[in-house]
Amino acid sequence: MLRQSGSHVIMKRGSKGCVIPKHSVVKTETLAGILRQANISADEFINVL
Repeated sequence: MLRQSGSHVIMKRGSKGCVIPKHSVVKTETLAGILRQANISADEFINVL
């Protein structure tokens, strides 16, 4: 985690950064956008879970 601003967390992976909402439920479209920003495939994400 790079920093937090209100209900959003700013994270950095390598040279790319993304803003992640800190909510208990995140919409599918929002999650897909976060994964695209972080350059992580859905399979990679699921394997980490």
